[in-house]
Formats: sequence, structure tokens, C-alpha cells
Amino acid sequence: MRIPPSSFRAFAEEYAKLFDKDGNRPDQLGDRGLEYRNLVGLPGGSSSPLAKELVEVSRENGDKLDFAKGKGGDPDARAVAFVMDTRTHPFYLGELYHQFHDGFNWGEDYPNEYNGITKKLVKSNLLADAGCPNGMLGVGIAGL
Repeated sequence: MRIPPSSFRAFAEEYAKLFDKDGNRPDQLGDRGLEYRNLVGLPGGSSSPLAKELVEVSRENGDKLDFAKGKGGDPDARAVAFVMDTRTHPFYLGELYHQFHDGFNWGEDYPNEYNGITKKLVKSNLLADAGCPNGMLGVGIAGL
């Protein structure tokens, strides 16, 4: 996703709201590992003016996170968000079946509008198959 700098503060506010008072994500107990780490990619990484804004907004919203310079291969650490330089660490799309699905823990059910985003993006050619296996044993979720 690309966010215009003029909208970055609003994004940062929503991002800060994702974490509880201890800096946990809603999926922190079930989804773990490098692929689940808290990460924000910015051109210039931690030297971007947007990184400073991200930290400011986080402080304004309860200061639940620490921020660290992402290097690649960073751990999935509670209450730490890694800021990656998108020039040296570009975004790679994961498996289609893993985009916009419900969480795996009890009560992590998201609205149908959210769950349907993958199909809409594929249909409009904004999201494409990344060549990853489609779920366990090649079977995705909800027919994707």
C-alpha cells in the first residue's frame, strides 16, 4: 500500500490503535515469527521524516511501542515496530489466501467487507498471485 505523505498521520493514528496497552497486536498469541513482526516500510527508513511523525503519533496514543531500525530478519518482538527502508528492503506480497482473512484466535472475526477485499483487488488487477503455495496442501481459504 502506498500512503501519500499528506495522509500519513491518519495512517499512523490507526496503526497505533492496533496495539493494546502492553504493545501487543490482537494476533500476538497465535501468529508468531518473522512474517508477523510489526513493520512499517518507508522510503529512507528510520531517517525518513515520516518515521519521526510515526513515533510522535505513537507517543500521543499511549506510547505503547518502541521503534527500531529494521535490518531484515528482525524478530517478532512484543511492543517493537521495525522501520524498514523500502529502497533497500522492498515489499513482497505473500500468499493470496493469507490476505484479509479473519484471525485464528477466538473472537478475531472481521467484517465480511474486510474478508472480501482480496477478491475485489484480484478482480480489479490490483492484487495478483505471488507464486506462493495456496495454503496448506495447496488449498486456500474461501476458494482463493
